[in-house]
Parts: sequence; structure tokens; C-alpha cells
Amino acid sequence: MAQYSQLSPYANTRQNNSYLELLQIRPVPAEPDDYEYTIENQYEHRPDLLAFDVYGDAKLWWVFVQRNMEVLKDPIFDFVPGTKIYLPKQSNLRQYLGI
Repeated sequence: MAQYSQLSPYANTRQNNSYLELLQIRPVPAEPDDYEYTIENQYEHRPDLLAFDVYGDAKLWWVFVQRNMEVLKDPIFDFVPGTKIYLPKQSNLRQYLGI
């Protein structure tokens, strides 16, 4: 049975040979050194591009939703210019995810 990467939002979700179990959310806790960011035009509906530019890996797009659950209900269509979100520092994020 294959395991999901530590970069995946499914890394904590158990799986068997046929399917995933219920999703186990990977929390991204708020920290005092997270910084507020206003989504810019070039990232409209593209959290993957922002993840690549901030963390060097587009696969970490889901971190924005987990850290900003009260603002980003839809990870794509709520990702619009002018929306203020918090971005975890890269060092904190790597510690949470174990990467």
C-alpha cells in the first residue's frame, strides 16, 4: 500500500488497498510570526503558484486553506485579489509537516 507524501493534505489519512479512509485534516496552527498577505492579481484562483513562489513547492497550495479556513471556504474560487490571508513562515511549516 502506497503512502502519501508529507507534502500532501492526505498524509495523515489512513488508507487501505482500495480507498482512503475519512480525511484527517492536517492542521496548520496560527503562529505570532505568520505574516498577513493580500492576494495579488497574478495569483487569482491559483494558490499553487503562490505556494511555489513562497515555499518553492506548488504542492503546498492546501496550506493556505488550512491556515485561513475562516476566509477561504473554497480553495480555488475564494483565492481572489484583495483577499487578506495569513502565510505561515517556511520554517514553521516545515516543522508542522515534518519535512
